[in-house]
Amino acid sequence: MDVSPTEEIRPTEPRGARARTRKLMLETAIGLMQRGQTPSVSDVAEAAQVSRATAYRYFPSQAALVHAVVDEALGPILDWRSDSTDAEARVNELLTLTMPRVVEFEATFKAALKLSLEQWAQRRAGTLGEEPPFKRGHRVHMLQLAIAPLKSRLPEAKFQRLAMALSLVYGLEVLIVLKDLWGAEFDAMQDVATWAAGALVRAAVADAGT
Repeated sequence: MDVSPTEEIRPTEPRGARARTRKLMLETAIGLMQRGQTPSVSDVAEAAQVSRATAYRYFPSQAALVHAVVDEALGPILDWRSDSTDAEARVNELLTLTMPRVVEFEATFKAALKLSLEQWAQRRAGTLGEEPPFKRGHRVHMLQLAIAPLKSRLPEAKFQRLAMALSLVYGLEVLIVLKDLWGAEFDAMQDVATWAAGALVRAAVADAGT
């Protein structure tokens, strides 16, 4: 999901019966993904007791379905904004908001990552066919938004380098490294991520000053 660094407006959700059907499908998909599955549109239609034709009107591909599920799981993170003018404080705010949500929907985000990796392998093998690719990338927009106060202080290349560096300590991969590999508990993960992020911001500012 490559996202522009500019302010984005989330689309208005449909209302009435359409909204209820879409919500049912999203909740069903999240339930399946929280149990470790990466469901197809047909899987969700069957589990939600919705016709396949109806399901595909809402989500024309598995990628579109999983994209919508990820947005639903991210929830308030996508609407995050800060009044602070301090980049390090803003990054800390974003990480503090994000980490509990990623832990809560860990299985859902891992299922989405699994789809991304499977499609990568299929693309390499030439077997992906006409299936649209599932792209990840909300963190690009969110991290650029967090360090926006540095936009006028850092050259563009260094601003983008900082955003890229921060992406290494933000999101699901933090759990994969700190929880799955190191066995860290939540507080330790939060501490390491915010410490590393703060160090990166300070290093970027110091580098620009020299």
